[in-house]
Amino acid sequence: MRYLLTGGAGFIGSHLCDALTTRGDQVVVLDDLSTGRVENLDHLLGAGRAEFVEGSVTDEALVLELLDSVDACVHLASAVGVRLVVEQPVDALLRNVRGTDAVMSAAASLQRPALFTSTSEIYGKKSSARLHEHSDRVLGSIAKARWNYATSKSFGEALALGYHRELGARNVVVRLFNTVGARQTGAYGMVLPRLVRQAVRDEPLTVYGDGTQTRCFGHVADTVDALVRLLDCDSAAGRVFNVGSDAEISILALARRVIGRSGSSSEVHFVPYEEAYDDGFEELGQRRPDTTALRELTGWEPKHTVDDAIDDVIALERKLALPAASEEVSLAG
Repeated sequence: MRYLLTGGAGFIGSHLCDALTTRGDQVVVLDDLSTGRVENLDHLLGAGRAEFVEGSVTDEALVLELLDSVDACVHLASAVGVRLVVEQPVDALLRNVRGTDAVMSAAASLQRPALFTSTSEIYGKKSSARLHEHSDRVLGSIAKARWNYATSKSFGEALALGYHRELGARNVVVRLFNTVGARQTGAYGMVLPRLVRQAVRDEPLTVYGDGTQTRCFGHVADTVDALVRLLDCDSAAGRVFNVGSDAEISILALARRVIGRSGSSSEVHFVPYEEAYDDGFEELGQRRPDTTALRELTGWEPKHTVDDAIDDVIALERKLALPAASEEVSLAG
């Protein structure tokens, strides 16, 4: 198979590229590098195992041309991170809506199967023991940019499912819950890489609010495994699937675990939400996925823990810090 991966130079996309090329598939990556990094693909590009095109998913002619050259598409390109969504709400909305329209419309017209990656933000303020794909959605005020982001992703879901119903397009929707691991950047509000960087540098670990809010962090290897299984499953078309771990952990407990596993001397520093974000932010208490549908259809089971993800992020952060440390030693000598 030959796949187009929009946003393929990003965190999850680059790991999916690894998985697909490892089993012999070809990948074409379209990415504008606004949040992705071509360095994430260097090992594949250098070996001739992937093709990279720098460009935007809002470029309809380019998207159509690339989709015409592949067998299927994974649409990952999106505004990412709470901070980016809150601070640049218009850009986040337009990029999601226009980009998704271009990709899903082209895929439908060319009859290419497409997997659309949505988000657990779809569920909004809904907080229950387990969220399943048909749970009601409870969004907050339109004045909060966070919920506008959820609306833009719901547009993508509706479009993907609409093309399936009207045209028979082989579209699948996945809702990702807090995927973590190596190559994830902390620049846009992603909590684990930010905490790890602070711990490795023995800086205070900033926890927003009181840290009692919980999340279910899924290892990127498990997320990618789920995506690959769904790509291979014809009966997944026209359906929505939650993808993520159901093991909850509070942000405060996560911070303490990062300190312990990194051997850091850091302490936790609590920052009020009003100091961390502007008025477009609203925190959630709990968000736990029900992944029964995914498990029953594909046999998927998570194989990694949050500790595995923490260790992977620590290892990469220390590796990235080595050149700078070596340079300081050289200059000092």
